Amino acid sequence: MASVIQSSALSSVQCICNHSLRIQNGAGAAPPVAAFPNTASKARVVCAVREGAESHSGDVSRREVMLAGMTALIGGLSVVPAAFAGFEEDYKKETQAVIDQVKGTLNLEKTDPKKTDAVAALRQTSNDWVAKYRREKAVAGRPSFSNMYSVLNAISGHYISFGPNVAIPGKRKDRIFEEINVAEKALSRGR
Repeated sequence: MASVIQSSALSSVQCICNHSLRIQNGAGAAPPVAAFPNTASKARVVCAVREGAESHSGDVSRREVMLAGMTALIGGLSVVPAAFAGFEEDYKKETQAVIDQVKGTLNLEKTDPKKTDAVAALRQTSNDWVAKYRREKAVAGRPSFSNMYSVLNAISGHYISFGPNVAIPGKRKDRIFEEINVAEKALSRGR
């Protein structure tokens, strides 16, 4: 027999007894969760057993109700690690795709007719990548993120200032590839 507490704001919560519980205020309607602080220290509880004729009523403290609510909330959060694993995989795949695109774009010759389109595509991809992950606390402090952010910032700054047909200077290009290598190593280590 599943135990639940039902209210207008909280649909089902694990409880401390083996009965279905319905918290009732004086009018007999279920109070919203926000109303708990304004109620008396004990809430009137009506217990009804789903199977059998047994029923009884008793007092349950707000602490017990809140404990039951927190138990349900924590139980509901057990799916978060699975969702985070999916986020982690997306981050790795998308970051590696951005790295590959940066390498491909930087290796194009100045006279290549695809260079202008490749730079435009890289700028769009980098803007999308930065917009997606910049505010994510799960990745914002990682070395892979900070190095890739630095790389994308340097590349975007160069192409904005000088246009897509001007080659990136050798020292800057070497530094960009060095940071890309650091980002790839950190990404492979899950950092």
